[in-house]
Amino acid sequence: MIEEVITDLCSSTSTLLHGKIVIADLGCSSGPNALALVSTAINAIHNHCLQLQQPPPEIFVLLNDLPDTDFNTVVKSLVTLRQSKNPVVVTGVAPGSFYERLFTSNSLHVVCASNSLQWLSKVRARRIDPIGLLASLSKILPLQAPEDLTRNRIPAFDIDEHARREMLPMVREAYEKQFRKDFKLFLELRAKELVSGGRMVISLVGTRSDVIASKFSLFPGIVAQILSVMVAEGVIDKAKFDSFYVPLHGPSIEEVREIIKEEGSFFIKEMRVHDPTAEMNIALSSPSKFVNNLIALFEPIIVQHFGEVMDEFVRAAELHWSLDVDGSLREERVRTSRAMLVVSLAKA
Repeated sequence: MIEEVITDLCSSTSTLLHGKIVIADLGCSSGPNALALVSTAINAIHNHCLQLQQPPPEIFVLLNDLPDTDFNTVVKSLVTLRQSKNPVVVTGVAPGSFYERLFTSNSLHVVCASNSLQWLSKVRARRIDPIGLLASLSKILPLQAPEDLTRNRIPAFDIDEHARREMLPMVREAYEKQFRKDFKLFLELRAKELVSGGRMVISLVGTRSDVIASKFSLFPGIVAQILSVMVAEGVIDKAKFDSFYVPLHGPSIEEVREIIKEEGSFFIKEMRVHDPTAEMNIALSSPSKFVNNLIALFEPIIVQHFGEVMDEFVRAAELHWSLDVDGSLREERVRTSRAMLVVSLAKA
């Protein structure tokens, strides 16, 4: 999708200002794939111009993530990027939350955000996952759980199975409401920063349909089960467990489409749904892969809320995997409605 966006922009001189193009990656992380999206865009620009035998535009690359990201590593990667590319590439970093203004008005041509927007406001994902599916949190600002839950003291995960099922519709509605608010804000902010006709490609963890599932999505639900065992063992306090919220919402493709149309700043050019079954097979194929994926996803928010309990969490997680003798965990993986949603947008 990024390559298609670049081809469209490079074929339309009206959106390129004086032979230059500005590309921003929001939620870049500092891991080995921090430059994956912008490198794809730069290569597409180079190949397109080479094919048409025309000089490439000057390229300005901006990488964004939360302030506590290791930008020293990011900057070193950017230096390598500048030295290895044929087009003129100027680079910069923009620390901050993408739920706030990051750039000046009408200054960007392309915005990318991969595997980030499923995290609700005040937290955000880092793409350091080796299988390219899961995201983990950067060092985070204070967690913001859905207000409807915290105000009414409704736990997202209740140890009591009956109570959990009773509260699930209310919990889901609260998360959906918070996601709608956050995603609309994200679209409004990016519309101000993009030039007329500017493009945006985003991917996020979601669901294959808008049918309400019988329980939480796979990995947050597993974490809740593991933490409930730790409560029973006296490792963590039940009151702490009841006030634990994973600020994560996986919307359906219908939900995303509805919010984009309602906000009104963008045209939808293309939407795709990717079935992550193969990646899920890898994530759950061994106890080490299973535990490492849980750590990558949830360690920062677990430590922030419960303190230094990760040794006990790892032990409980390994036990959880080993006790899955009937394969119910792997069956749940097959039944899950989890999917990767990818959307290509053009500023109206």
